[in-house]
Amino acid sequence: MAAPQVPVTAPPKPTWDPKQEPTYPWLRPTIRIRLTLLYGGMFLIAGILLLSIIYMLAAQALHDAGNIAFQVSGTNVRIASETCPQLATAQDNSQLNEALKACTAAQRQHALDSLLNRALLALVGLTVIAFAFGYAMAGRVLSPLGKITRTARRVAGTDLTRRIELDGPDDELKELSDTFDEMLDRLERAFTAQQRFVGNASHELRTPLAINRTLLEVHLSDPEAPPELQQLGKTLLATNERSEQLVEGLLLLARSDNQIVERKPVDLAEVAERAVDQSLGEAADKGVEIRGERAGAVVQGNGVLLERIALNLVQNAVRYNVPRDGWVEVTTAVVAGQALLTVSNTGPVVPAYEVDNLFEPFRRLRTERTGSDKGVGLGLSIARSVARAHSGRIIAEPREGGGLVMRVTLPV
Repeated sequence: MAAPQVPVTAPPKPTWDPKQEPTYPWLRPTIRIRLTLLYGGMFLIAGILLLSIIYMLAAQALHDAGNIAFQVSGTNVRIASETCPQLATAQDNSQLNEALKACTAAQRQHALDSLLNRALLALVGLTVIAFAFGYAMAGRVLSPLGKITRTARRVAGTDLTRRIELDGPDDELKELSDTFDEMLDRLERAFTAQQRFVGNASHELRTPLAINRTLLEVHLSDPEAPPELQQLGKTLLATNERSEQLVEGLLLLARSDNQIVERKPVDLAEVAERAVDQSLGEAADKGVEIRGERAGAVVQGNGVLLERIALNLVQNAVRYNVPRDGWVEVTTAVVAGQALLTVSNTGPVVPAYEVDNLFEPFRRLRTERTGSDKGVGLGLSIARSVARAHSGRIIAEPREGGGLVMRVTLPV
């Protein structure tokens, strides 16, 4: 008995198809052809207008110059034009002929001067009209580029949902916008998949870590457990706690990479105060003084994420400090229309070439990976991601004498 045949299904259609080349590319209304026709037509119309004006001016000038400057009545000459007064002083025929030549030359020069003056006025008027018309036409032709630029700026602010969707003829600008839209589709899918993976992985890791923590706490609560097992349980509990911090940091990092959609007024001074209050105990244990004046600086954003920025910066400043007589200064203010959060501290000398590496995940000063009990190496990465999500930025500068100065600027 023959096996039933399985119907052959067509392979799935790819999500992105490159555009087919047109059959007759020379028939496309490209920008080059459109600009050629536009400016060629403009020059043609301008030439026709200029010829018409020159013709009318020349006709008028010749008409004015064609008027007879004198009338002969018997032997007397009566002057009909003020341009030839020398005719009235002619005494004989030779003087009259010379006066006639001079009068004709004067009339011709007068006509040319009149034509030149009127042509210059017409040229100035046509130049103004041509510049105005050219400016308007250039703006109309280049308006799609403005739309592409505005969309690109919004996308640069991590808003990958924007699309150009340019309407109009199938020219180079529409092809560019369509290609840009297709690129944004692929980027959005890639970023969404990456963030979904990090979020799902973090959520999946939470459950076993919570179970491990519960089991370890139950074991440590047993008073009959031998000291060796008690010490092992504490070590495992500390390791489990670091793993939970890492998972929470990864989840927050994946969440903060998105643009903040729902924004509310948040006072950076209040956020900084909360971060300082949460760090006072650790600072007291390490002998670090926390000081600084915090003025009101209200921004639009997510209060929980902004508090995470301040807490991460303050905790880092406390943990990476000098062994004795250290301090951390936390200030907030509004400078040049920007809300500014500054956290500076004493600490080890930081080379300028290593400052940028501090913002990379799992990186520390002069180390490739995390390996101490000061954290999981995501604090500054999370702070930078949250600042970017709020359309702000964070800058680190080495402090003279050791330590760092961290500045967070956010739009008010």
